[in-house]
Amino acid sequence: MNHVSEVKRLWSLPDLLSIEWSDGTLSEFASLWLRDNLREDRDPHSGQRLIDIADLPEDPKIRSAAAHNGRVSVEWEAEARPASFDVEWLHTFASSHSGRPPQFTPKHWLKAAGLDAARDFAWATFSAARDHRSQRARWLGRLLQDGIAFLSHVPSNDAGILEAATLVGRVSETNYGLVYDVLSVPQPENLAYSDLGLGLHTDNPYREPVPGFQVLHALIASPDGGESLFGDGFAIAEELRTAHPDAFEVLTRTAVPFLYRSKDAELYAERPLIQLFCDGEVSAVHYNSRSIAPLRLAARDAAPFYRAYRRFANLLRDSRFHLQFRLRDGDLVVFDNQRTLHGRTAFSSARHPRHLRGCYLTRDSVCSEATLLWREFNPENYL
Repeated sequence: MNHVSEVKRLWSLPDLLSIEWSDGTLSEFASLWLRDNLREDRDPHSGQRLIDIADLPEDPKIRSAAAHNGRVSVEWEAEARPASFDVEWLHTFASSHSGRPPQFTPKHWLKAAGLDAARDFAWATFSAARDHRSQRARWLGRLLQDGIAFLSHVPSNDAGILEAATLVGRVSETNYGLVYDVLSVPQPENLAYSDLGLGLHTDNPYREPVPGFQVLHALIASPDGGESLFGDGFAIAEELRTAHPDAFEVLTRTAVPFLYRSKDAELYAERPLIQLFCDGEVSAVHYNSRSIAPLRLAARDAAPFYRAYRRFANLLRDSRFHLQFRLRDGDLVVFDNQRTLHGRTAFSSARHPRHLRGCYLTRDSVCSEATLLWREFNPENYL
């Protein structure tokens, strides 16, 4: 058993179970919550619940509780059936813990200009990620922690990106198809298909749902210009919260309309530039100035919003927060499209061709693959 999750002391009231852990921390579990989470009330094969709230007693009272051999037994008044809870399971669900897997907790990287993409982020060769599940497990863990990871020596052909992407998650088809080519074309419907430099942004905030992860594979890298830019949106959003809390609050509660219109697509969605979990942590950043539609704001709300919007935009332009890196032929980058903003420097396709292929992955499939591999190599820590 994990030493931290050992029970030092346990006591109960009719409506509450209290546990002091060996590290001195205290956790409290409501009697109703415990009664709602009996293992016996779940299907043993699927783990799905067999009851709902209407089947539970409204106010179950704890008669007694005790800890022994890594388990906590609980007896309720007016019920003949006792319950038994695994101590480590209780520790996992202690109120002080986030519901998100701790092994994938985001690690922020604010001052990215001082980082080296080749040194400070996860890299693996395509063959190693394909042939060695343990290496892929570590790589995926870093992808979820850092919001970005790289593969090298991916076959520089049309099929290479899909061969690599299926190691990471499930490809999501859009109006661009399963994959899309980032090439300069005359009169592009999207500025990504031009030679222009692009500031930090997230892709497709006008979709429902927003693509979870993005994959970009360099088939032909330009030797002059066209360097990739990345920034940690979570870290930059927290910088805004610290420096300008009022601006941060405005951006989390203002619905921003995003629109994409072409001859074969009409896509529209509304969402805040900074999105939060219920506990107040940043859950997503949606920033794409090229696709923001006219906001429906009351006149009195315009000045506060645009002031906050400008502060965030200035942070995103700050080169201290930019990881700048030139992808080589065969390099592939995967990044969290709701966290890691990306862009590029300008280039001249007339002088040097530049060809990237891209696709999107569903968020749940990437998180699922990472968790399944983590479970495979850490069975003693999986509950």
